[in-house]
Amino acid sequence: MLSAESLAKIDREVAKYPADQKRSATMSALRIAQQEKGWLATETIEFVANYLGIPPVAAYEVATFYNMYDLKPVGKHKLTVCTNLPCALSGGYDAADYLKQKLGIDFGETSADGRFTLVEGECMGACGDAPVMLLNNHSMCSFMTREAIDKKLAELE
Repeated sequence: MLSAESLAKIDREVAKYPADQKRSATMSALRIAQQEKGWLATETIEFVANYLGIPPVAAYEVATFYNMYDLKPVGKHKLTVCTNLPCALSGGYDAADYLKQKLGIDFGETSADGRFTLVEGECMGACGDAPVMLLNNHSMCSFMTREAIDKKLAELE
């Protein structure tokens, strides 16, 4: 189900915790699985749970609680735009509307070519850099004006 490389990464995460606390590595293991697979199918979540020796429902609870896990396929580039109050007051909705127009998709949709998925996000803790966008759950993009969005999209070509 997962490559030897991903399993080795999970093993390194498991090793950070006492032997009887493998469940503590659930978030990391799911992240590693998602990085390899692109999203978390039910079978992938169950595999991770079995690998960690925890009930599948325990891993599923984690995967459904946190918005960084994708339970359906997403585009190559997942763009999460913060629209909470500080970002909204600093252009978050303008950035989101501009992305919708540029990509031809709405929140929760993936472009026809499979390159982009647009997501409305909760606060990312970078209010001073508003409006912000998170790229693929890992890279924070700050001060997302139209020009900054155009530049970021060009980099992703």
